[in-house]
Formats: sequence, structure tokens, C-alpha cells
Amino acid sequence: MAESIDIGQLRVQLLSICDDAIELESHYAEDLAAVHPDFRDGALNLVHYLALRQTDIRDLQETLAQLGLSSLDRVDRDVLTSIRAVLAALASMSPEADADTRSELPALEAARPQKDINRRAIFGDSPADRDAAIMVTLPTEAAGNTLLVSEMITAGMNVARINCARDSEEIWAGMIENVRNAADEASSVCKIVMDLAGPKIRTGDLQPGPRVFHIKPRRDPMGRTIAPRRIRLIPDDITWRGTKVAVIPVPRECIEYAHEGDQIRFKDTRGKKRSLSVVIKDEKGLVVETIKGAYVASGTKLRLMRDAEGEILSYRVSELPSVEQPILLRPGDTLVLHKESVPGAPAVEDSLGDITEPAHISCRQPEVFEYVAAGERISLNDGKIAGIVETASDDHLDIEITKAKPTGSRLRSDRGINFPDSDIRLPGLTAADRDTLEFVVANADAVSLSFVKRAADIVMLQDAIDDYPDPHPSIIIKVETKKGFKNLPKLLLTAMRQHPSAVMIARGDLAVECGWERLAELQEEILLLCQVAQMPVIWATQVLESEAKKGQPSRAEISDAALAQRADCVMLNKGPHILTAISLLDDILRRMQGRKRRNQ
Repeated sequence: MAESIDIGQLRVQLLSICDDAIELESHYAEDLAAVHPDFRDGALNLVHYLALRQTDIRDLQETLAQLGLSSLDRVDRDVLTSIRAVLAALASMSPEADADTRSELPALEAARPQKDINRRAIFGDSPADRDAAIMVTLPTEAAGNTLLVSEMITAGMNVARINCARDSEEIWAGMIENVRNAADEASSVCKIVMDLAGPKIRTGDLQPGPRVFHIKPRRDPMGRTIAPRRIRLIPDDITWRGTKVAVIPVPRECIEYAHEGDQIRFKDTRGKKRSLSVVIKDEKGLVVETIKGAYVASGTKLRLMRDAEGEILSYRVSELPSVEQPILLRPGDTLVLHKESVPGAPAVEDSLGDITEPAHISCRQPEVFEYVAAGERISLNDGKIAGIVETASDDHLDIEITKAKPTGSRLRSDRGINFPDSDIRLPGLTAADRDTLEFVVANADAVSLSFVKRAADIVMLQDAIDDYPDPHPSIIIKVETKKGFKNLPKLLLTAMRQHPSAVMIARGDLAVECGWERLAELQEEILLLCQVAQMPVIWATQVLESEAKKGQPSRAEISDAALAQRADCVMLNKGPHILTAISLLDDILRRMQGRKRRNQ
């Protein structure tokens, strides 16, 4: 077969690729000069790989495979060394080859020690038999529930993520204290990553709805009550920080005078007589239960029936939070997205059901209006609703809804907005991020930068962090926009100015911006480029989500979690079943790593 193949021509092609790689080093000279020494080899390898990708080498690869040589499809470890190894092999087939091409070249290393060093530097040491770290987004209750945090670490969490778009510095401080203490008790290390909100485009507030609370007992499919509903009554002069238990504020005196076994009677907003039984009294308030549904509003009159004392005391329900009334959108509807910060509202219909005024809602980032044009797409609520901008003006956008449930999809406040066709140029570091940064630098091991699009976004964060005294947190750049994916090589080189650094594949917004059908392709490309650059990478968004939220994973989620073993860190989002999700992911990653080692 070798006689029919022009070995000399193959060598010319390979040498040309080597020349292109060296030439591309000159193009990226400024970036390479700024790279941290520990990222130097990875940065050079990335540039060489980009040179390799500039040329269509499919015919070359097929010919090399026919010769039984490396087809250069797995060159991420060291591009130039891989090419030179093939050149050396070709030299042995061609007596006329130059002497220098016949010289012995060092074999490729089987391991990637610097890659492992980079991974451990940012995520810490992982348990035995599991190289990939497990990152978990902390729920609000992690600030006050030390046991929960300890159980998360025991289950396998070794990186804790705090979403700075939620909660407050007081709650973040409680989370961090619990993580540090729990890790110390377990004689382990759990890194803290704080995720800056970034320039996330979101919907504005909606008009406040009624201040009412719906008590709903558990029912079977036939509508029969199978369990009472429990509610906690709390003093109206405290702030409740729990998230799982429904609460109703009442005067403190009502709490103090009540006993276990007492009844609290009232008429709900429909005039129906209802009764609540006091089953628990503790330092937090009262736990009451009922077997009947009811609607309780602010000011509802309560009668506390004190059996032991034989008296009846009257109180009123204190101020309840308003119930948000979401906008219901169907295909073909019009939604007005306006610049002015006024509460949104559903469409107005006449007596015949015809819409006289379309639904409207504001955008929390009014700067976007100067970058959006008619005919461009818009996606709302993580892609659940989509539309086309029909008209665009300085103060509003008229949007025709093209994607929603036939029965209508609900749009609420503070939901994400994506403009996949628009070149939105918001600063990578918002004013809110800058306000948060002082706390982050003082407490976090790493900080994540959201919605990175350009190298300037990363430089902005690096410069802002440099204003604070050492030690500085590591930086994680989140790839979640079409522009960020397109600029990834430049983003990697810029992030490499600081060591350690990492990349997060934020698959949620990435899929919305680039299309769900392209997600698998995009995440593979990001993984490959990060491997070439020896940059640690995080596999994130909706990993084992059904397990974390419902306690039962889908088959596709199990496969996804298994594929995630190729990343250096896998992220889970919070949910009521997060402990079992962590344990399941830990088991999957260990099994997949063992299988990988057996097959090497």
C-alpha cells in the first residue's frame, strides 16, 4: 500500500501544518506573553491546535490511517509532538527523507500531569477513584442547616456554589461558615465558588396580585383528602427565612396564648367556615393543620379557642405577600416588552374574549433596546416561550409569540430573556457585581463570571480583583452565549493570565442561544478546546435534575452524568432530593472512571 501513496507529499502537508503553527504563535504573541507560566504549555498547544484546524485534513487523515499511522484525530495532548511523531514514522518509510526527520523523537506522555495540577489547584483533591469534582449549588437553608451541609459533603460534594443572584450577604456568610465547619469536621476540603449574576437580561416586575394564601390539603386522584395540610404561624415582627414550609404571619400575642390542642377558627375569603388545629408549639411559632381547603387573606379574622382557659381571643392575619399573577401567552399572541420600569400585566379582553390590549412586561436591562432590531428572535423563560420581534423602537418591542404551549405558557417576573440574533453589548461586570465583589474576594476560593462574550469581560474582572489585597480568588468563565462560544480560543488565552482558572459549560442559556439541536456539538467542542489548552472544565446545568427535584432520574440523565466524567468538575443544582443526587453522581463518576482505566 505504501508504494501507491506519495510519502513525500504527506510530509510536505505535515511540515506545512507545523509551519502554520509556528506562524500562528506570532499572531497570538501578545496573548501568549501574558499567559501565566503554569498555563504556558497549554496555551501554546491551543494555538498549535488552532493552526491544525485551519486546514481541512480529512483526506490526509484517511491516508495516514491506511498506512497504519496516527490519523491526528486525538492530538489534544501535544499537537506538534503528535505531528512530528508521524513525520518520524514516515521518514522510516522513505529512505530519501532528510536526516533530521529520521531522528528519534520523544514519545507522547500517557498522562497529563500539568492538566491534573491545574484541576487540583482550583477544585482541590477529589476522593480516591474519582478525579472529577462534584459542585453543588447551595440552597438558602444551607445558611442555617449545618446538618444538611455536612450530609452534602459526606455524600460527595467537594465544591460548594453560591449563586449571588439570590439571597444576601448575610445568608452567604452563613453558608460559607457551615461549609468550612462541616469540611473541617470531615477532615476534608470543600472549595467555595461564588457565581456573579452578570448581565443576565430578565423580565421586570408584574402588577401585584391579591394578598392571599391558598391552603391545599393533599388529595388523591379522585379528589379525596388523604392528608391534612400543615402551615406554620409565625410572629409578624420577625423575618422568616425558611423555604419549604408555608407560613402565615399573625400577632405575637396569638402565638404566646395558644396551646397545643387549641383550635383557630375563621371564615375564608369565600365565606366558608374553617378550623385550624394547633399541633406543635415551639420557639419558631405554631404548627397548625387542617383537612379542608381555604383561602386566607391579609386581615382575615381569627378566633383562638383556648380550651383550658375557656375563652376566645380574636386576632387578624398580618400582611401577606402578594400572589404574583403570571402572564399567559399562546402562539400568535402579542407581547410588548417595554423599556420603562412599570409593572407588567396580562392581556385585556373584551366581553367576547377578544384582546383589546396586549400583555406587557418590562426588561430589567433597558440598555438592550438599542441593540435589537425587527425580525430578530427572542427567547423567554429558558426557551419555554419564543417569538419574533415585529417592531422595535427606542422604548418598546412588539413581539409575536411563535412558541408556547397550546393552552398557554406562563411568564413571570425575573425570568431570563435571550436575543440569539442580536449583538447585545452589555458590560461583562455589572454595577451589582462590583458591589458584591468585595465580599466575594474576601470569602470565596473562586468566582464565576456569567455571560462572558469578549476577552474584555474577563480583563474587566481580573482588573477589578487586582484592586483588592491578596489572596485573590480563582476565575471561572461561563460559556453560555453564542458570542462566547465563537470567541472561546481568545477567552481561554485571556483567562490563562491568572492561575488557576477554569471554564464552565453553562448548557442552559447556551442551548437557548444556539439552539437545543446544537448543544451536544457545542459541549463537545468546548470540552476539546479546554483539553487542548489544559484548562479545567465544568459540566453544568440540569445534571440529574429530575433526581434532585423529584427523586427519580430519567434514563437520559444517567447517560448524561456518565458522559460528564470527561470533565474535571460536574455541577448539580439544588433540589429537595439533592443528597441522593450527590450520592448517585458520585457512584456514576467512580464507575465510569474505573471503566475508563480498564479500557486504557
